[in-house]
Amino acid sequence: MKNQTITIRKIVTQLNQPDGTDGGFWLPNIQRNFVWKEEQTERLFDSLMRDYPIGTLLVWKTKSKIKHRKFIDTYKNDTNFTDFYVPENDNCKLLVLDGQQRLQSMFIGLRGSYNGKELYFDLLSGSSNAPEDVKYAFKFKDESPGETWIKLKDIVSNEGDIFSTQKNIVSALKHDISEEEKTKIGKNISTLYQVFKTEERIVYQEFDSVERPKLYGEDDVVEIFIRANAGGTPLGKSDLLFSLLTSVWEEAEEKMSNLLEDLNREGYAFTRDFVLKTCLTLLDTGASYKIEKFRKPEIKDRMMNDWENIEQSIRVVKDFLYGNTYLRSKKALKSYLTLIPIIYFHYNNKDKWDSLKHLDNYILKTLLAGSFGGSPDSLIDNCINEIKANKEFVNKKIFNVIRNSGRNLEISKDELLTQSYSKRNDLHLLFNLWYKGVDYNPSYSGNELSIDHIFPTGVLRKIKLENSSRITKYKKEARDQIANLMLLTIEENGAGGKGDMKPSEWFNNKTEKYLKLHLIPDDPELWKIENFDEFIKERKKLITNKFRDEFSVVIKEKRS
Repeated sequence: MKNQTITIRKIVTQLNQPDGTDGGFWLPNIQRNFVWKEEQTERLFDSLMRDYPIGTLLVWKTKSKIKHRKFIDTYKNDTNFTDFYVPENDNCKLLVLDGQQRLQSMFIGLRGSYNGKELYFDLLSGSSNAPEDVKYAFKFKDESPGETWIKLKDIVSNEGDIFSTQKNIVSALKHDISEEEKTKIGKNISTLYQVFKTEERIVYQEFDSVERPKLYGEDDVVEIFIRANAGGTPLGKSDLLFSLLTSVWEEAEEKMSNLLEDLNREGYAFTRDFVLKTCLTLLDTGASYKIEKFRKPEIKDRMMNDWENIEQSIRVVKDFLYGNTYLRSKKALKSYLTLIPIIYFHYNNKDKWDSLKHLDNYILKTLLAGSFGGSPDSLIDNCINEIKANKEFVNKKIFNVIRNSGRNLEISKDELLTQSYSKRNDLHLLFNLWYKGVDYNPSYSGNELSIDHIFPTGVLRKIKLENSSRITKYKKEARDQIANLMLLTIEENGAGGKGDMKPSEWFNNKTEKYLKLHLIPDDPELWKIENFDEFIKERKKLITNKFRDEFSVVIKEKRS
């Protein structure tokens, strides 16, 4: 890695130039689209004039056949970025890994336009007591806002010296200006020359895969790209892999978007990352992301040619999930990766799908225990090997694979009963099972279910320790534990509903069916505030028994 410096004018002239130094600067297709608004671009130029730091760019020098595109000079809101793709080639080129928004903004301001408007600069701006936080006035306009407003590109592209440029501008003004204004104009023109034409204000780190291919391989550069973008929109290797796929399959973006839209219609959150990892697994290349997989024509061809079957298997398993497990909310799915072995089985054994048994139990157990959490690529591969060897999906055998892979399949009693209001994602998984068939995704967001405290927190806070008038007896963890929580509809928990009503009042006229649904001890004495501890004790038994008996969850009494 080496640091390079260059003037703004020079780097802008090197964008999209295959005959430029080292093949010119381009954008890899893994980069997101340009998203800056006019005001953000205008502020960038103000920052440049004030010598504010704008960050170091990251550039990859390579001859790899990476799909890339041009920078856009005449940007419009409806710009189709695919129109700027460049044919893959093995020429030397500089791909910008970090800094697209800044470079693209400079290119638009100095060489092009934004929605048909060009960037103008007010030569009389720059006052130290400028309003708000903008000192130098830059604006995208259809035409000059005034005599002292000039196109920035006209100055930066001008080959004349500072003094002749100043003289020409002043002489072109139709009204007389004061000596102070002449001085201001001269000072601003001098600053423009320094910032954009003479001083090397742009700093970029260059990762050279041409001269040092072993040091900066493609996987290394992708990792650099991921880390560089971690502070903004998260990007991963799936983005690069997908860009390699779209280079030979123009319909990939549309088909992926349509699939994800359908998968998430009922409220799930399936991602492109999940679909691509599933594709790699179905094609027997392993679950891990490696660039070389998507560089092999046979893999890309198989994915493209067999997309309908791949898509069908994913949809079938998603429908099974929705219809047979009651996990109908994205909040309840802690890991989508637990589904990949099932999708693999369907993809390769469609004739045996209808005879499968206990798939719901496999899904529930692995989700509750977090079996596929963290980085489960090797676990997925191990499960796939078991399915391939036996051409069956037998829970007992898959569970053995999970245990032999060092993964957990049990949930301790402590883990179950210490779920709390502050860990609502875990609670939603449990409640999706507990309250079967409840609509977690109403058409109107105001009708969403809510998690409510049975013994109101406001009431419990007022209870003090014996012999103390200040110390609260029931701390937050006691008030927020799962045994003091229930799921209510908006009608039950909204205006005129339960609110801070004590359980002795709320449960007083409730049916036996209602109490059983919410696992409420049926002894009214336990509903009294003074019997909170006994209520919690009895309700914990009901919760534990429900998950042990109804869902066959292995619950350990103590942590191992």
